[in-house]
Amino acid sequence: MHESAETGRENRDRLFDDLYKELHRVAQRELRRNATVTLSPTTLLHETYLSISSGSDPIGGRAQFMTYAARAMRGLLIDYLRSRQAQKRGGRFEITTLPTEVPLIDEDIEVEKLAVALDELAKVDERLAQCVDLKFFCGYSFAEIADLWTVSERTVQRDWNKARVLLNRLIDDQPLA
Repeated sequence: MHESAETGRENRDRLFDDLYKELHRVAQRELRRNATVTLSPTTLLHETYLSISSGSDPIGGRAQFMTYAARAMRGLLIDYLRSRQAQKRGGRFEITTLPTEVPLIDEDIEVEKLAVALDELAKVDERLAQCVDLKFFCGYSFAEIADLWTVSERTVQRDWNKARVLLNRLIDDQPLA
């Protein structure tokens, strides 16, 4: 059992090394979306790696790793938003690992609702949740996601549209049926 955990860790490390440049571009793209961001792409990427390396989930190939990395970035961004909203509500000052504005997230939506909605979406359809992670949090284009998943770009667009509709329903506490 220890040996398989070690193999999983080695696999994650190897994939991270192999995909470092691509992951760095994803971090750059994500941070470029907001002109007030002071965090470097390298810092965001390394924070993501720390999150990934502490995980115990087995990771297969490139597509699964990129999805896992997107989920880790999403988790970091949502944690940052939670902390920031707590400070706005009178929480005490605390230095975080992501001292930046988070791009593309509408602050009118409660972060808790977004996090819960994404978790619920994953229970309904894991692929749709992965699409949100890759498109919204990592900034991948439809073509890049299609290439990653080896499906057509139109399939990814349909998944994205469906995910958006379902997320909006979940955020508004509407039933999905």
